[in-house]
Amino acid sequence: MTKIEGFPGFYQSFSRLAAVNIVSNLMVPLAGLVDVAFLGHLSEIRHLAGVAIATVLFNYIYWTFGFLRMGTTGTVAQAVGRGDRDAVVITGLRNGLLAVALGLAILVLQYPLRELGFRLLSATPEVKAAGLAYYNAMVWGAVPTLTNFVLIGWFLGQSKGGQVLLLSAIANAANIGLNYIFIVRWGWESAGAGWGTALSQYAMLAVGLILLYRDVRWSKQQGGQERLEWRQQWRQWRTALWNRAALIATFSLSSDIVIRTFALVTTFALFTNLSSALGTTVLAANTLLLQVITFSAYFIDGVAFATESFSGLFRGRGLTRELVVLLKLAGAASLAFGVSFAVLIIAVPTPLFSILTSHTDVIQHVRPLVGWLLPVLGFGSIAYMLDGYFLGLTEGKILRTSSLLASLVGFAPMAIASYIWQSEQLLWLALTCFMAARAITLSSQIPKTLRT
Repeated sequence: MTKIEGFPGFYQSFSRLAAVNIVSNLMVPLAGLVDVAFLGHLSEIRHLAGVAIATVLFNYIYWTFGFLRMGTTGTVAQAVGRGDRDAVVITGLRNGLLAVALGLAILVLQYPLRELGFRLLSATPEVKAAGLAYYNAMVWGAVPTLTNFVLIGWFLGQSKGGQVLLLSAIANAANIGLNYIFIVRWGWESAGAGWGTALSQYAMLAVGLILLYRDVRWSKQQGGQERLEWRQQWRQWRTALWNRAALIATFSLSSDIVIRTFALVTTFALFTNLSSALGTTVLAANTLLLQVITFSAYFIDGVAFATESFSGLFRGRGLTRELVVLLKLAGAASLAFGVSFAVLIIAVPTPLFSILTSHTDVIQHVRPLVGWLLPVLGFGSIAYMLDGYFLGLTEGKILRTSSLLASLVGFAPMAIASYIWQSEQLLWLALTCFMAARAITLSSQIPKTLRT
């Protein structure tokens, strides 16, 4: 068995966790394709279009609260590294309560959020009506969706990829099954898609809470604390939940991750809007290329999630030198995925993009742009991996600063130039500069994390 100091079998453990994360991640787009097929075969295409525009709104809402998963993983991993089981449980409880509160706030504010969102989205009245039906159903899944973020982060923080894979399988299988019943069998159209997705989150939450209870109960027994009554144990945890220093650290990390996420989402939104300004064909071609980037990210994020778990674990154990080994392994794996995807698409673009569209003019427009995938995915793979590294270390300020600099200094100048000169090549240069800036700024902060 391969060993590194302080952690035997690291390479096998990392590879296994990364592989499980990749499989779990890939279930999401596959389930999405099935849902699209259900809606796409209805007599009116407006239902599919309505779900598409409403999904944009939900992406903004839910991505904003992505810190619930990201902040949980690193904090839990460090607690595991310290051997502090109480801190593992308390982190899950504290962030879980925060997720429930935020989910309830979304429900209370669902009407103004809906009105504001749909006023900003452009679509025909028929498409908007379908989108509203989807939104009105989907929004009732806010509480379980945000709570599931915490559960996923909690299990990832303990390197329990099997539980993450099970929860992902439950959610996506339930989503496909419910959507088939609601859309195909019962004819609920876009509303059925919303209810199917929302209820699948409840199914995932139910299974997640069972796994959580079994995990906490087993750990309590294994820890030699069986003499403590659950009521007494809960009183101890409840007191620790409101620890002022821990609350301040939680909200500080969360705010940094929110800013980081908003910068990333806004950059890609601007890229899409600028593509639209360059014409429908450019928008379609860039959308296809972004789909390739998104699909490759499911693989790279599997490595990033594993990096997140182990960097937090090593930080908790005080294993600074092991962080170097982790960076080398994770960096090599991420770069291999990113470059491999880019080279594959560059080598045979027409057959691959023909699967996604039958419009030959769009495919012809993609061909001179496809070379940009190499630098974008090359730099991007390193940036994604380092995101996981710093999330595991709970270094939110580094992530926040890097994303802001990448958006404002890396992306914005070239993006403005692309608009002035109406050049899609400059627009892709802007995205390349954005990824490169993220990779460079994050890499420059690595030495600070290796000082003992």
